[in-house]
Parts: sequence; structure tokens; C-alpha cells
Amino acid sequence: MRLSCSLSRMRGNLLDTLLNSPDLQTIIGLREWIALPELGVVGLRAKIDTGASTSALHATDISEFKRNGERWVRFTAHLGTLVQSRHRCEARLVARKIIKSSNGHVQTRYVVRTLLALGDHLWPVEFTLTCRKTMRYRLLLGSKALMDGKWLVDPARTYVQEKPQTLTLSGAQ
Repeated sequence: MRLSCSLSRMRGNLLDTLLNSPDLQTIIGLREWIALPELGVVGLRAKIDTGASTSALHATDISEFKRNGERWVRFTAHLGTLVQSRHRCEARLVARKIIKSSNGHVQTRYVVRTLLALGDHLWPVEFTLTCRKTMRYRLLLGSKALMDGKWLVDPARTYVQEKPQTLTLSGAQ
């Protein structure tokens, strides 16, 4: 009994220290609003999944093409369940990867890199393009996107960060 009280006090002190630290990580919930400003996408609901290593974006009508000698892809990003929530995008192709899904299905996917806005943070993230029509969230943010150590995921909370407002960058498609 005495040992558990001491451990509880130690945990409480450690938590107080972490919460009062100037280097505090940004807390995000299991679900967050994000934007992909280089693609012209704002207000997309994302699931934060630290169990998945790669991030995935629901995309269809994917076609590869060349621009100035570089490989690019053109695709339709699905931002919600309505037909009006589809957005035509173009991005430079980073790679093709073989991905094994959580249900064991193996698939070759296109990989693109684009800026992601979450709260007041903006950083480049790689996404695989895949059909997620049976999934509730059109974007899955995996652990590799969160590897910079700035994030603390609280799975008991959702939409902790503010929803991104209209955000465009020069060069957005």
C-alpha cells in the first residue's frame, strides 16, 4: 500500500514536471482536422494512428505523368463522403512502396510528399495514395509523420487542435 502511494506521488510529480516544461510537446487527439495547403486541401478529418508507420490519403483516378523530366501523379483526393468533397490534385512522385495493410493485404502504392498543417504546425509528410472508401477517415496519419518528437497523442481526446482555416501556398494546385 505504501509503495503504491509513493509511486502515485512520483507519477504526479513527473507529470507536473512534464506539463510545466518549456519544451512541452504539442498534445493532439486520436482525430484531428488537418490541411494539405500545397494540394489546396483544407479541413480534412484525419485519424492519428501511431500503430501504422506510413500515412495514407484516400485517392482515386491516379495517373502518372512527366513534368520537366520528373515523375508526377495526378489524383482525386476524397475529403469526405459527398461527391462535392472531391478535389483534383497533382504532386511530384517520391516513390512506389509495397505496403502490407493491417488485414494482411499487400499493395503497391504511389508515395507523394506534401506539406501538412495541424494546429499551428506546418511540415512535410509522405503519404501513400490508396482507396480508403470503406474507412471512416480519408486520411490516416502514421507514426513516421510524427517522428520529430513534437507530438504527444492523447487517445482519449479528439480535435484538440484548432481546425485549419483557408490556407494556400504559392504553387498549390
